[in-house]
Amino acid sequence: MSQPTPQPVPSKQPAVEEAAARQIPVIVLAGFLGSGKTTLLNHLLHRGGGSRIGAVVNDFGSIEIDAMAVAGALGDSTVSLGNGCLCCAVDASELDVYLGRLAQPSARIDVIVIEASGLAEPEELVRMVLASEHPRIVYGGLVEVVDAAEFDGTREKHPEIDRHLGLADLVVVNKIDRAAEGEDERVLRVVRELAGPAAVVPASYGRIDPEFLFDCRPTEERIGQLSFDDLHQHEEPDHARHLHSAYESLALTSEVPLSPRRLMEFLDSRPEGLYRIKGYVDFGAHDRGNRYAVHAVGRFLRFYPEPWPRAGERLSQLVLIGSGIDTAALAKELEACKEDAPHADEHGMWGVLRYVQDKDSE
Repeated sequence: MSQPTPQPVPSKQPAVEEAAARQIPVIVLAGFLGSGKTTLLNHLLHRGGGSRIGAVVNDFGSIEIDAMAVAGALGDSTVSLGNGCLCCAVDASELDVYLGRLAQPSARIDVIVIEASGLAEPEELVRMVLASEHPRIVYGGLVEVVDAAEFDGTREKHPEIDRHLGLADLVVVNKIDRAAEGEDERVLRVVRELAGPAAVVPASYGRIDPEFLFDCRPTEERIGQLSFDDLHQHEEPDHARHLHSAYESLALTSEVPLSPRRLMEFLDSRPEGLYRIKGYVDFGAHDRGNRYAVHAVGRFLRFYPEPWPRAGERLSQLVLIGSGIDTAALAKELEACKEDAPHADEHGMWGVLRYVQDKDSE
C-alpha cells in the first residue's frame, strides 16, 4: 500500500516579504479642540472591518488624556506624544522614527493614523509625512474633523479653519446631532463650499464608515498641488503664528478624590477663555464603582461614567486648555476641589448627574 506523498508545510516567508514590500498609508487626523478626533479614532479601531490600525496620538497638555482613551483598543500599536504639538515638537526625521516602529512588517499594520492635537497645524504635519524617507511610508491624506455645533464660533475665532478645510481630502462634520434645527444643513453647505473636491461626511459621535477613511488618499495631482502651494514654500515654519502659540494649558493629577459639589461650582463658573477640559475624575465615596470621563468644549459639558481600569492607581487627571486664562488662579481653584474630608453625601452627585451620558447610549 503506497504511502501518501507528504505535503509541504506552507512557508510564512512570502507573507512576511509581501508585508515588507507593501507601503502603509499615513493619514493625518486633524481638527480644532474638542471636535471629536479621539472619538472618531476609537470608533474606527473598534469597527475597522478587519484592518489593523496603528496610531500616533499627540496631546497638547502634559497629561496624555487622548492616548489613555485609545490605549486599550490599540495595545502596542500606538505611539504617544504629549505636552506639545507634534508639528513643532519633532522634525520629519524624528517622525520617521516613530512611524518606523509601526511600519515594521511584524506589526502587520494596514494604515497609520496621526491624531494631531487640537491646536496643531495640519499642513505642517502633512509636510512632515510627505518628507518621510521611510520606504514603507506613503502619505494617505488629511482628514479634518469639524464640530458642527461650534463651527461658527471656531471659524470666527480661528479663520484659518477655512484654509485647513481647503487642504483636506475628507471632512467629517461631527456632532451634527447637536447643531440647532436647520443649522445642520447650513453648516454642511458652508463646509462643502470651503472643502472643494473633498468628500464631506456628516456624523454623530464620530461614527463614519471606515471605508471613507481608507479611501481618502489624494491623487498625485492633489499631492503635488498641496506640497508646492501650501507646504514647501515655507522652509522654516513660523511656529509663533501657529494656533497653539495663543493657548495655554494646565493639568491636575490628584490621588485625593474630588468633591462633586466643588468641581461643579468650578465648572459652572469657568471663564470664557477656558475652551477645553478633558480627563477623568474620581469622586471617591460618592461613587466608588466608576470614574467619570469629563469633556467640556466651550459651554458644552458632559460626564461619562465608566469602570475603573483593572490596573493602575485611582487618580483624577484633568487637562485644561484655553486662551487668555490665568493658569495660576485656575490651578488654585482646582486644588480647592479636592475632598478634604470624604464622606457619603446623597445629594453631592446631583450636579454631576445632570450632565451624565452613558457611552452605551451614544
